[in-house]
Amino acid sequence: MFKIDRTANRLEKLEEKRFSELNFREREHLQEWLAAMPSALGEDLLIIQKEFDGFDGTRERLDLLALDKDGQLVVIENKLDDTGRDVAWQAMKYAAYFSTLTKAQVVDVYQRYLDAQGESGSAVTRICEFLSEEQLDDVVLNAGNSQRLIFIAAAFRKEVTSTVLWLIGHGINVQCFRAAPYAFGEELLLDIQQIIPPPEAEEFMIGMASKELEEKSTQGALKSRHRLRLEFWERALDAMKDRGVDLYQNVNPGKDHWLNAGSGVSGCPYGLIFGKDEVRVELIFARASQDENKWLFDMLIQKKRDIEAAFGAPLVWKRLDEKKSSRVEFRKSFDGYDRANWPAMIEWLVIHIQKLEGVCASHLQRLNKDLRRGEMTSVNRGNNA
Repeated sequence: MFKIDRTANRLEKLEEKRFSELNFREREHLQEWLAAMPSALGEDLLIIQKEFDGFDGTRERLDLLALDKDGQLVVIENKLDDTGRDVAWQAMKYAAYFSTLTKAQVVDVYQRYLDAQGESGSAVTRICEFLSEEQLDDVVLNAGNSQRLIFIAAAFRKEVTSTVLWLIGHGINVQCFRAAPYAFGEELLLDIQQIIPPPEAEEFMIGMASKELEEKSTQGALKSRHRLRLEFWERALDAMKDRGVDLYQNVNPGKDHWLNAGSGVSGCPYGLIFGKDEVRVELIFARASQDENKWLFDMLIQKKRDIEAAFGAPLVWKRLDEKKSSRVEFRKSFDGYDRANWPAMIEWLVIHIQKLEGVCASHLQRLNKDLRRGEMTSVNRGNNA
């Protein structure tokens, strides 16, 4: 750090000192400076406790506890010339403890601090004023796992900075400030600079961490659904085997929401669908040729009345003109992710896939012969009721 000498138009180097050689102590000095001026950390903070020792069964003391403008608790750990090895672990323990505090407990912690400092006034009033709210009912304090960590020291060990960067990558709001004293003659100065994350990269790093957490959450949910589907299909295939249903005898359970079996027509499988809100049976026309798919659909729908009469219920006919494929389906609503519903869902699938195959198989065999002979004749789509 340098002092500018305007008269000589020169820089004069300030001498960096160690806190210890200046006889400064962590609690008596650095802690008191920050308690009196928390804005030195670059934001408006409300100090609500210092030397907090309310950790059950321990003799540990937190240096400073604050609220930020979002009502989040901020754990502040001060060290002097060196952080030591365990400061990150220590602060995480404190944050875990504070994560359980209710709004009333936070207010009580602050009121005890005011009383101990001999300051008059209500903790409720001061918190509302700080957060620009009219009443405590409108205030959200210490929401979820939103606790923040701030470390302050002249030097940070590698194991501390590595841990901090790892925590940031996992969505924990952590900041490191380098606090260094300087001497210029008899004058002493204190430089406090945020070093992790660098201020110019803070928004980017937090954004990247949030993105990674979102991706991990999505991947975790996807893996969970995959396991759920695999288990469901295992049970469904076992049920079909027990019932002597041959249609799916050569099909293995998978992680997808669908399970297909051949109909004898290439590219036109029978499908089972396992969804969050329903199960479904369907006949799918998904050949490489869109014209063939539409032709098969149009020919089959000519027999709609006979097919539905044999099936015992109206089917849903989806030509899907904007897509290559078409399909015929029948569905029933269930809470699919409730395993208690699985026996009924599987029973419904077993019954209705057999019925769908039974009413469509002979028609598909005839149409498949026409396809092989190249006899795709036009149909009148108006006569399909």
